[in-house]
Amino acid sequence: MEAYRDQYAKLFNNGRNVVVIGISVDPDTMLAAWARELGTPVLFASDSAQTVGKAYGSVRGKLDNRSLFVIDPAGRIVKRMQPFNELAQTSYDELEVTVKQTLSAAPASRQ
Repeated sequence: MEAYRDQYAKLFNNGRNVVVIGISVDPDTMLAAWARELGTPVLFASDSAQTVGKAYGSVRGKLDNRSLFVIDPAGRIVKRMQPFNELAQTSYDELEVTVKQTLSAAPASRQ
């Protein structure tokens, strides 16, 4: 999440027309404290029942895999990165390109 915070402007259009949600099995109180400590513009959501993880095929035992999905304004998944390799710069480069393409393809009324 530190990389998302540090590259937020570049990766996510500085939050203009982009919403980033980090979903974890951790309790919401823990996620809220961590987000404050981290000082991140990314939203966090708790999925302790793994409902979202199961719906998106990210569950691996009691944990979710590090997965990343880019969803367009119409709600379609335009990119799946499963697993997302958070240690490789190429993953962030690919994400940046996908977000830019998705934003440029979105109808002007949705932006």
